[in-house]
Amino acid sequence: MNSKQHCNRCGKQVYPTDKVGPLKDSTFFHQGCFKCYICGTRLALKTYCNNRNDINDKEVYCSNHVPIAGPHDLPMASTNGSGKHLENNNHVKNGNWIDAGLSDMKIAHAMKATQVARPYPKISHEGAKYVVDYDAQTRLELLHRKDEDELYEEFQDKRNREAEQFEKENTEEWERALAEFAKKYEKGQANMKKDDLIRQLTIKREKKLETLHTKRKERERHQTAELVDRQAKEMLELFKASRSEYSNLQYPSTPPPPVPPSCSKREIYTTTDYFSTIDEVAIHCARNEVASFTDLIRTLSSGARSDVDVARAIYRWITIKNLNTMIFDDSIQSDTPMGLLRGIKYGTESYHVLFKRLCSYAGLHCVVIKGFSKSAGYQPGYSFDDHRFRNTWNAVFLDGSWRFVQCNWGARHLVNAKDGSHEAKTDGNLRYEYDDHYFMTDPEEFIYEFFPSDPAWQLLPRPLSLLQFERIPFVRSLFFKYNLSFIDKQLESTVYTDKTGAASVSIRLPPKGDSLIFHYNLKFFDSEENTISGMSLKRFVMQSVTEDIVTFRVHAPSTRPLLLDIFANSVSSGAYLTGQPIKFKSVCKFKVVCESLQVIMVPLPECASGEWGPAKATRLFGLLPISHPDAIINTGRYVEIRFRMTRPLSEFVASLHRNRTDDRALQQCTRSMLKGDMVYIQIDFPGEGQYGLDIYTRQDDQLINGKQLLTHCCKYLIHSRNC
Repeated sequence: MNSKQHCNRCGKQVYPTDKVGPLKDSTFFHQGCFKCYICGTRLALKTYCNNRNDINDKEVYCSNHVPIAGPHDLPMASTNGSGKHLENNNHVKNGNWIDAGLSDMKIAHAMKATQVARPYPKISHEGAKYVVDYDAQTRLELLHRKDEDELYEEFQDKRNREAEQFEKENTEEWERALAEFAKKYEKGQANMKKDDLIRQLTIKREKKLETLHTKRKERERHQTAELVDRQAKEMLELFKASRSEYSNLQYPSTPPPPVPPSCSKREIYTTTDYFSTIDEVAIHCARNEVASFTDLIRTLSSGARSDVDVARAIYRWITIKNLNTMIFDDSIQSDTPMGLLRGIKYGTESYHVLFKRLCSYAGLHCVVIKGFSKSAGYQPGYSFDDHRFRNTWNAVFLDGSWRFVQCNWGARHLVNAKDGSHEAKTDGNLRYEYDDHYFMTDPEEFIYEFFPSDPAWQLLPRPLSLLQFERIPFVRSLFFKYNLSFIDKQLESTVYTDKTGAASVSIRLPPKGDSLIFHYNLKFFDSEENTISGMSLKRFVMQSVTEDIVTFRVHAPSTRPLLLDIFANSVSSGAYLTGQPIKFKSVCKFKVVCESLQVIMVPLPECASGEWGPAKATRLFGLLPISHPDAIINTGRYVEIRFRMTRPLSEFVASLHRNRTDDRALQQCTRSMLKGDMVYIQIDFPGEGQYGLDIYTRQDDQLINGKQLLTHCCKYLIHSRNC
């Protein structure tokens, strides 16, 4: 039996699954070592070259770097078997004796260069503690790539067989159905037209095909996840062995059990600027493809200060790549840059599987967690009694604790740079936008959207039940980004009204929440209808702000369930005064249920959208309410509303509204006056009832598109009574 065979490059034993050779000179190489000795280019049996000037050099080279005498060089002197040139070795050319020293010098220089240009030193970044040998990791990656190739070939073969079987069965079914139709048609018993039959068969075929694709996708994703799980364990074994050589490394060699993190995310970093350098490297890597995960991870972690930085680089790289929209060429090869992501092409690998794979290449413990999520299509009050809202995400061990990562929800498309966000990196006219909330999300926030099948992976001191998960408010990432919280700690996703049809949702603003503005939408829960008796349902919600609390008070006009969607945005007063449209994003949703209604609700007057009361005027315009600090005013037939200006505003216009009354009939009821820094809004009501008052203003010399336009300042709800 053959004795053990060793790699000519690294000297370690080679095994049949990772062996190249024997070559012409009877040497063997690992697949990962079979690269050009100078530049590191991967070689094949048809492309490698041996040193043509020194038979004792057992190394391999690419065609560009193999030491070879040029056509105008002298032939190399012979050697003494030890690789050293013999002295006084002269040659004859064109009848003349010529010294061979010049040729010797050139070859000697080329050989010396190989000693200083070995392309695979052990890489150890100071911060990331990258301790695994490059060659060892590359060899293992090549073995993994081979396993993946075999799996994808198996997938393709099975797809082909299933497609053939499907077409065969479908053809037979069509032939039987058409033959039976022909018989009935001849007998005059056909109960449908041929076109209707074909349409029916086509619909049936498409449904069967969709079911086949769904089952196949689920099967292939499961097999891919199993393969990646096994390969990740093998990759982490490399790190385990290497870390044993470094006594100063604290990262655990085996995955710790799931327990709540020792500190919050905000105690690790409070602004994404902390990762500015790491993010720039990730963006650079995303624009410049690499051909191996080994190279990718070493580049991503080149400036890492900690394991948090490494995970951050992986997260940003995945969210930048926008895998859902990548287009792959049908001829893509597994050893090309795009071949790294061929699992995405085949639809067998997803964000969370790829994240786990890359974490293993960085030596980070990462798990894939399965469970439910309040994802697209979910509405507050829904129950998780089927598979509609199944989802998966990751937990990675960072900074001594398990941390949640959801790359899929963190990813965003490339958008125009002028749509700006502080979480976006600009590149020309495009920016790479992402959602930082889904990186290292705190368990107390993550549980609002994700419920793991294993309660231990909630990472909470007191895990929630599935019923509790269904009942907690339905919030989005912006809710936490803006540091919002609910006044009622027992608030649930379904809000019940009292007998008058009234219910309230109150949200506490952060200490520095002056720039936040809110909006809302109200529609029927079971449809897209947003009107009743020709009136917008928005007119049955009163939004107001007092001190640091924004309240949405709903008055249900019927017993049909409603959906209240609350939006927010952070806008400076300067941006608001430009008059440009403001883009609001949802922060939370509630189902509003009115079980019985004993009072007929009257809609609010049709004023400008947004909050009621003077708080908006103070935040955005610097107007201090002197006479009426509340949103609702109870008065007689006359009222005067006074403000003090803290910055110059040049004009005020008041507009009065009343249900079932033309606004033009109320134009003469309001007057506006400026005296020094005081603003006076005077109103004579034409009769008792409920009125809405809109107030508009503008700054000195403020031009919008070259015109002097007014901006909505605030609004009041006024009840006028005869005194």
